[in-house]
Amino acid sequence: MDDVTLIIAEDNPKDLEFLMKMVAEWPQSCRIEHAPNGQQALELALCQELPLVISDIQMPQLNGVEFARALWEQKPQARIVFWSQFKDEMYVRALAKAVPPETVYGYVLKSATRERISSAMATVLFEEQCWVDPEVRKVQGRTGHTQTALSDIEYEALLDISLGLTDNLIAQRRYLSRRGVQSRLNSLYGKLGIDNEQFQSEKVGDAFNLRNRAVAVSLRRGLVNAFELENEEEQLQIWLKRYKSGRG
Repeated sequence: MDDVTLIIAEDNPKDLEFLMKMVAEWPQSCRIEHAPNGQQALELALCQELPLVISDIQMPQLNGVEFARALWEQKPQARIVFWSQFKDEMYVRALAKAVPPETVYGYVLKSATRERISSAMATVLFEEQCWVDPEVRKVQGRTGHTQTALSDIEYEALLDISLGLTDNLIAQRRYLSRRGVQSRLNSLYGKLGIDNEQFQSEKVGDAFNLRNRAVAVSLRRGLVNAFELENEEEQLQIWLKRYKSGRG
């Protein structure tokens, strides 16, 4: 390929500068188009017959996974390299659901060496081979294990308690009975392994608050983070306005 167009979706100026310098050293000639957020990246990519993209994960408007999902829905042949300082399970989990069959993509950590970053990105974009950082593969293994991977409803329950919702409010928001809420939470606690921790702690008389413990364990595992909880908070506030006006 000659003079290909490469879209870089990155809102951090220093990271953008790093990528621009790195791409300039490739033997493959690339015309760079820059997008500071996921929405602009999507608009640029949809104009390309074969979109080639380097995308950050945490971005305004659309995060990297949301951007990729929207792009792949229309152009499953698009090759995307996610590069991020995060290997959070929430992103790996969402990405596993977004990648179409036989799609070429990569996941590169910003903590990797310059040589590894450059080689991995070129492998995905020009050699049409998937490349996933070994540290991310470990997380993929956990998200694919039936005893530890959260279902959609368990993940939904985790978001609700991370936002501080009571059982009553969760029941209203998710159209559940109180018993249904408790069933979801108990299932979540089981997947996180904190039901066992509770049993062990009770033997020494120092019981956990299971909701708080679930959030703490999830933060450590990368199932939730502050950046994405801000987005969830916005959605919650929209629902609360409808709920208070009687339209929830």
